[in-house]
Amino acid sequence: MKIGSSYKQHGIDGTFDAIVIGSGIGGLASAALLARHGGKRVLVLERHYTAGGFTHAFHRPGYDWDVGVHYIGQTQPKALLRRVFDHLTDGALEWADMGEVYDTIIIGDDVYELPAGRRNFRRRMIEYFPGEVAAIDDYLARIRAATRSSHLYYAEKVLPAPLATLLGPALRFRAMRHARRTTAEVMAEVTDNKRLAAVLTGQYGDYGLPPSQSSFLMHALVVNHYLGGGAYPVGGSARIAETMLPLIEESGGQVLVNAEVDEIIVERGRAVGVRLADGACARAPMVISDAGVANTYRRLLPAEVARRRGLDRRVGRIEPSLAHASLYLGLDRTAADLDLRTSNLWIYPHDDHDRALAEFMADPEAPLPVAYVSFPSAKDPDFERRHPGHGTIEVITPAPYDLFRCWEATRWKKRGADYEAFKQRLADRMLEALYSRVPQVRGAIAHQELSTPLSTRHFIAHPRGEIYGLTHTPARFEQRWLRPRTPIRGLYLTGADVCSAGVGGALFGGVLTASAALRKNLVTAIARGPARTQEPRPAPAPA
Repeated sequence: MKIGSSYKQHGIDGTFDAIVIGSGIGGLASAALLARHGGKRVLVLERHYTAGGFTHAFHRPGYDWDVGVHYIGQTQPKALLRRVFDHLTDGALEWADMGEVYDTIIIGDDVYELPAGRRNFRRRMIEYFPGEVAAIDDYLARIRAATRSSHLYYAEKVLPAPLATLLGPALRFRAMRHARRTTAEVMAEVTDNKRLAAVLTGQYGDYGLPPSQSSFLMHALVVNHYLGGGAYPVGGSARIAETMLPLIEESGGQVLVNAEVDEIIVERGRAVGVRLADGACARAPMVISDAGVANTYRRLLPAEVARRRGLDRRVGRIEPSLAHASLYLGLDRTAADLDLRTSNLWIYPHDDHDRALAEFMADPEAPLPVAYVSFPSAKDPDFERRHPGHGTIEVITPAPYDLFRCWEATRWKKRGADYEAFKQRLADRMLEALYSRVPQVRGAIAHQELSTPLSTRHFIAHPRGEIYGLTHTPARFEQRWLRPRTPIRGLYLTGADVCSAGVGGALFGGVLTASAALRKNLVTAIARGPARTQEPRPAPAPA
């Protein structure tokens, strides 16, 4: 289902208080909060044919797949993330609990389940590694300390420049002790058991960097996010954008799709609107970009403005995050028929994540460094109603952008036979990984298609097909300029690049941006509001 109104059919209706470029969850959250807490009339412009960014879904006859949402943590009624979702959707977005085990780490022939609940997690890890009790407790303590330290780090991002200069070092101090260290450095202090370290860092794909490259703060945020368990949007991830739209539209706002922005209009040092690809202009006293920092400073801002402010050089300090390939599979049987469970699978060739990824990046014929397998139709209790008798699986693996650069100038669906052949070889290898752990789906696949970094570049406009925006190295957390306010008056950034990777990170990026723009502490306002008592739906019963 397409979400948003067609720009070509409806045009831009009236004047607006703010314009948001991009309808990812950060852009939609910013728009909805400006409407609810500022009474703003907001125009959201999306280049794709549907709103939602990485939360959108696509359809084929008998199937639909989510492109970027595979599970969400902290959806319990009193959790802050759940409160934000409820606040932005008036509780219309429902969640299905994934059950006892949300992730399963598979290394070679060994299987390690990650169960919901801190105590359950600790107990299960001790069962797997009975001689590592002290290391497991130390690890969990470090996860908790790093996560708690992040609160003031993110609070500093919304302060006006004078206050940020004065208070920033103190607010950031504790978080930076964790952020400046790599995950591998911290794990080396926790344990010398390589297999335990590999299991504990087995979710690194959720932020896109192996242990020797990732900031431990990013690792801790992801691990803590899922410790309470995972959940999935009832009706699929498209429900996220669908349930946010009413709040924007009720205040007179518009969400327009097929509306590509070519340039941010800057007059006398202030952002005053945007110019669309067809030459039309829309003006507003506030412009918020959810297009990513690289796109905003290197493509959307006039080159002279970006150069004079040194913004293009800032972007060059941080590399883009990992690109990926995603294999979308449609089954002619249901998840229950095939005994597909809700837990995600992380399939690794061995317990050295850094070496596996480095070898694959250097040689695409090397073993896949990881195959992540998700079973959306098993997680979503509404899938059977939408597509009776069918099921879906997604298999994801890292995919270096440079492998696809030779087809960069080609068009979507018209990239040539050599591109299709390359995709098929990669898809076959991903299928092998799937069959090795879920052999019962062999013969049940009725539809398959593979997206590559070029697909991400085409639909999301990330220059190198990156899935997580800027990469989450220690150096990324040192960049104090990654904040909602920009040096251009009236121009704000939002989404994952001002906060952190993932749906939750991008959502809170929207909260931070709206807080900065309205000069209100919206985090506290939402946290103090009433919490819904509805628990996530129970996990679908296994066959």
